[in-house]
Amino acid sequence: MLTRDDCARLDAQDELSALRDEFALPDGVIYLDGNSLGALPKGAVATLSKAVEQEWGQGLIRSWGEAEWFSLPERLGDRLGRLIGAAPGQVVVCDGTSINIYKALRAAMEMRPDRKVLVSELGSFPTDLYMLEGALIGADGYSTRLLGRDDDDIANLLDDQVAAVLLSNVDYRSGRLLDMERITRQAHEAGALVIWDLCHSAGVIPLELDAIGADFAVGCSYKYLNGGPGAPAYIYVAERHHDSARQPLSGWWGHAAPFAFESSFRPTAGIRRFLVGTQSILGLKGVEAAMDLFEGVDMQAIRRKSRNLCDSFIQLVEQHPDCRALRLASPREAEERGSQVAFDFAGGYAVVRAMIEQGVIGDFREPGIMRFGLAPYYLRFTDLFDAVEVMADCLRREVWMDPKYATRETVT
Repeated sequence: MLTRDDCARLDAQDELSALRDEFALPDGVIYLDGNSLGALPKGAVATLSKAVEQEWGQGLIRSWGEAEWFSLPERLGDRLGRLIGAAPGQVVVCDGTSINIYKALRAAMEMRPDRKVLVSELGSFPTDLYMLEGALIGADGYSTRLLGRDDDDIANLLDDQVAAVLLSNVDYRSGRLLDMERITRQAHEAGALVIWDLCHSAGVIPLELDAIGADFAVGCSYKYLNGGPGAPAYIYVAERHHDSARQPLSGWWGHAAPFAFESSFRPTAGIRRFLVGTQSILGLKGVEAAMDLFEGVDMQAIRRKSRNLCDSFIQLVEQHPDCRALRLASPREAEERGSQVAFDFAGGYAVVRAMIEQGVIGDFREPGIMRFGLAPYYLRFTDLFDAVEVMADCLRREVWMDPKYATRETVT
């Protein structure tokens, strides 16, 4: 049995405990939803205030140069690249995840013009599949193969007809973690390019995009990276592809000479060619504050605590007599999951809503998945113990029988 005293001892031994003080966390709240929206870094308030009051308020248009707004997407890309194993000049922070997926898909399709199959997964976050559909509009002769629909083994979906593979490193429902190195190697052996969606892994899992030979990667910055609600996404393009990869959204920020105002498009060199139009500077400033927070943080230490938090949370739930109705929907082995734990329960939506009412914030995903994203920077082991006590209370009271918790809110 894991007791609260045991959890307190784990907190006392936590090598990352000082990081909690870097976040503005509401009193009386246990936040288990870092995989949807990261908590507010305290430094973001000063960074955003400076951007609004000084750079915008006083510098006005001069700040595009004086405050280096124009180069912010690349500079942040280099800093974020350290967290995902990318050397400088291969990541740019821009746009949204969906837009960046589209860019990568169309670029990969053009780089493999004689191949007419795209591979993805049925259980991926829906926007990945939606953008896959969109990328195929007007692309004659293409078809798709999906893990979970056409086969359960990626190796059986790969052959000399596959142009590109789009997969999520971590499953957004279950937290299942894919072996990026193995799958990238398999895809390359078949002559295909790989696009990795890192939305649920960047910031909590040490990633080595360059070392595994990744082609493209995309992700958001508002989950475990704590860049703020709707913060800009990012795209990684391996340097070896910079000359041949051409993305379809030829906006002026990707032009070789944007202030020459030429009437036809000439892509610039390097990763900046994956920019489109004018970027949201205030959104980028939120990412800048997040990167300040991550400066010097050991990603291996983050991963160690993440695994321990998830293991402890599973044990606490499974040892509690009032939580016996819950079924673990995440892999049990730590090396097979990201930094989230999910449980399957028919009344899960009501339980999550009732938990939130008591100050324990998780979230819900269809069908019946109670999902908890455990951010190692600010979560304590005692938080998990207390959260499970609240969860058990909601289950004991059978809150799903109360109409108060049955109505679905717009955002779940």
